[in-house]
Amino acid sequence: MTTRFKDKDMQVVIGWVLRAGVLISMLVVFAGGVIYLYRHGHSIANYHEFKGVPDFIHSPAGVINGILSLRGRAIIQTGIVLLIATPVVRVIFSAIGFIMEKDYLYTFITFIVLLVIIISAYSGHAG
Repeated sequence: MTTRFKDKDMQVVIGWVLRAGVLISMLVVFAGGVIYLYRHGHSIANYHEFKGVPDFIHSPAGVINGILSLRGRAIIQTGIVLLIATPVVRVIFSAIGFIMEKDYLYTFITFIVLLVIIISAYSGHAG
């Protein structure tokens, strides 16, 4: 007895991927915000001097080290990256669903969309 993959099943999976991605990123940003406010909530902002972004944010290794040392900004940035990655994961799951359905036209179109997203992310051009 074989069960055929249904389009409705993939829609349910994609819906859960989107919900989980948003929920996880929200929790990570919230945790980073709590840590940041705990450490820096009493500080008074100096708007006469622009300091820019912290040094640890310029590389993935720096962000990982920031997370491991419980730096609030690094954790917040990780949550934002997770939120941005959520639609990309959705496109990947859509491609997997189209491959399972053997719908090669939509698989091809989905891979083009994924390619455009990846090129845009790495080139810095939005359109």
